[in-house]
Amino acid sequence: MENIYLDNSATTRIDDRVLEEMLPYLKSNYGNASSLYSLGRESKKAIEDARDKVAKILNCKSSEIYFTSGGSESDNTAIKGIARANRKKGNHIITSKIEHRAVLETCKTLEKEGFEITYLDVDRYGRVDIEKLKSVIRKDTILISIMYANNEIGTIQDIEKIGKIARENGIYFHTDAVQAVGILDIDVEKQNIDSLSLSAHKFYGPKGIGVLYVKKNIKFEKFIDGGHQERNKRAGTENVANIVGLAKALEIATESLQEHKNKISSLRDYFESNLKSKIENVTINGDIENRLPGNSNILFLGVNGQDLLLNLDMLGICVSSGSACTSGSIDPSHVLTAIGLDEEKAKSSIRISIGKYNTKEEIDFLVKSLIEIVNRQRNV
Repeated sequence: MENIYLDNSATTRIDDRVLEEMLPYLKSNYGNASSLYSLGRESKKAIEDARDKVAKILNCKSSEIYFTSGGSESDNTAIKGIARANRKKGNHIITSKIEHRAVLETCKTLEKEGFEITYLDVDRYGRVDIEKLKSVIRKDTILISIMYANNEIGTIQDIEKIGKIARENGIYFHTDAVQAVGILDIDVEKQNIDSLSLSAHKFYGPKGIGVLYVKKNIKFEKFIDGGHQERNKRAGTENVANIVGLAKALEIATESLQEHKNKISSLRDYFESNLKSKIENVTINGDIENRLPGNSNILFLGVNGQDLLLNLDMLGICVSSGSACTSGSIDPSHVLTAIGLDEEKAKSSIRISIGKYNTKEEIDFLVKSLIEIVNRQRNV
């Protein structure tokens, strides 16, 4: 039996059109983009064409786009880079308690360097309190980093409003938009975003390639020393095929944005209504109204989430208990505890994330399987 893949927040299957676009840069146009001969110049042109495409979609300048290895590197570079380069202005940073580990661990590193970090609480829906955010701003606050949409519960923050507050106070605003890009509308100018992180494998592109957007004239320290690639901000031979793939995947996602949102939100709503009508003591975690269209984080009272996950895996169904980056941890999800769940309830929750390749038949099989497994576990 083929796997039923329902963990699209962790990663996605590459789109065939993306792979087709990448292949020439793996087989025939394989030149090093830093080389001066024609094969190298072809690679350089492909990179700059990709940069232009990404910039147009985000509504920024091409010179503000830097290619990285993915979301974690982009988050690290943005937060550490901006903080260290602007330390004379202040050493206070604001973030939230439900950020991705790439942001939280970066902030912990900066704390060891003497930076002060305010970790904002969220409400039971996973939303940052705008008034609380305003109240913790200080004269020495230099950076606010709040994720666009949460990777576990899908809650979408009011990024435009947060960015406006940051701008009015002369503070730089970074957002981890890894879960949002390719699924939600993004306009860095309209939304007052100074810096943004994205990763191709979340929207049907290749793994190992991402983007860091940093607004012109914002100083930030480079992350990798060596050569002069990416305008002397990220050393290393460019991954031309992956860069081309990222741009193609983003282009496809943008062209079919509304159609994609409608399809996966419809499947998710169908799943949740069926599930709740057939299994008792089921709760949807997070903000039901304002979340990612394919996200469903579900609490099954009295059921161990890890056992549920493993039983589904035996049936060929791939779901998760939270972020892929913390899948080896025995601790409860920091996101679920931040929205007020106790340890037992947090460990009784799983995440279903629906993507464009999923079907109604797969959802029907998932519901049928969950009914059997949950009832069996509860009876035990």
